[in-house]
Amino acid sequence: MDEEKNILYAFRDHQGELRLYVDEDWASERGIDPSHLIPVEIPREIFASGTRQELLEYVATHLESLENSEESSV
Repeated sequence: MDEEKNILYAFRDHQGELRLYVDEDWASERGIDPSHLIPVEIPREIFASGTRQELLEYVATHLESLENSEESSV
């Protein structure tokens, strides 16, 4: 049986503010183009009992690691 993944969708605006959404429809309803969302799989323990700040820090660190890996592959 496949385990359900804990996904949040991240969006960083032009001022650098990071916002999280539970799904693409919710982001779209709030005026965010779903093509600008980045899906991030969240570890179960953080998803289930982490604070908003812990979620934001995890996602920010994940996005930075993605940016760093893209820069090093150039």
